[in-house]
Amino acid sequence: MAAKYLVDPDLEFIKEIGEYGGDSVKKCFQCATCSVACPISPDCKPFPRKEMIATAWGLKDKVVGNGDIWLCHNCGDCSTLCPRGAKPGDVLAAIRMYAISYYGGFKKLGALIHDPKKLHIVAAIPIVVFLVVGLLTGLLDFTPERNEHGAIAHAKFFSTWLVDLIFIPLSLWVVAVFALGLKRFIADMHENALKEGKTSKQAIDPKEFIQSLVSIIPKILKHQQFSECGTNSERTTPHMMVLFAFIGLAIVTGIFFVVLYGLGIHGPYPQLFGVLAPVKWLANVSGVALVIGGVLMLKNRLDKSKDQVTTYKDWYLVGLVLGLGVTGMLTELTRLADAAFLTYLIYFIHLMFVFVLFMFLPFSKLAHLVYRTVAMAYNEYAGRK
Repeated sequence: MAAKYLVDPDLEFIKEIGEYGGDSVKKCFQCATCSVACPISPDCKPFPRKEMIATAWGLKDKVVGNGDIWLCHNCGDCSTLCPRGAKPGDVLAAIRMYAISYYGGFKKLGALIHDPKKLHIVAAIPIVVFLVVGLLTGLLDFTPERNEHGAIAHAKFFSTWLVDLIFIPLSLWVVAVFALGLKRFIADMHENALKEGKTSKQAIDPKEFIQSLVSIIPKILKHQQFSECGTNSERTTPHMMVLFAFIGLAIVTGIFFVVLYGLGIHGPYPQLFGVLAPVKWLANVSGVALVIGGVLMLKNRLDKSKDQVTTYKDWYLVGLVLGLGVTGMLTELTRLADAAFLTYLIYFIHLMFVFVLFMFLPFSKLAHLVYRTVAMAYNEYAGRK
């Protein structure tokens, strides 16, 4: 006899999925075309048909902690071939945003970046923080001087100590929020996999899981799943440019941190940061890649506006990427042009973008970099192909 299951629909969950861009889920009549069409869906318990059914019925517990929603890369093939226009790719994207909010916690804080009417609050937070901390510590100088070589020095305006006094605790905050969220996510994902028969492993072996995590890194860096997509294959290039740009800029930031606090060098260091230095080249190439990748993401989003659901969260991400890239490059260009007022102003704006990036990272669409990586690692660990 088949097992009985008492359906207890969560109507609020269905409503929120619709608000995130998945309101087309009710059009699904469960034909399974989506699961057949998907080029990256596993043979064992393929997606997205089962997720579409569970979402339509409001079965939140079956989808929020389901690792399969992260294996989906929103290729668009399923949405293109869907005979009902249910847009499974967009529905799973909406579920992912709900899951980010669910595991990120701090609901009111996360809600700020999902409401365009609250954008001014998001922009005001870093301004207030920098001004208050800067004035209280005396590390903010409104009459900046040039360095000993007569060149513009951003550290004379925003002290390096002020920047790190704010960003180091902020970075620790991001790590803590992700750690708490991932602990719950991994537990829920494993429970879901056991219930649906997607794994035979009763417990997660940390060593094997880490090995699986390491093994899927090359696949992520090569964007292997993106290249297998048909409808949205053009997304591969901009996504790779943005990803490697962030990696490059993270490496540059790490080198600066080691030189400043590890080596104790607070002044110019031409071997590392001169115009022809490798670190400077890495920073500039990464900055240019971030701008170009952001422009291509914007173009693709505009081109797909009729075929793919675009919500505020998508424009927020594109705007953040472009804001970071453009202000970062303009900060350097205006400094080289010796335009003191402009470079200090743009540098201030750039720091505001960086603050928003970090502050809201666990609640924004960018969090998928963390959750998708962990879900792909678990899928590898579970042995699904």
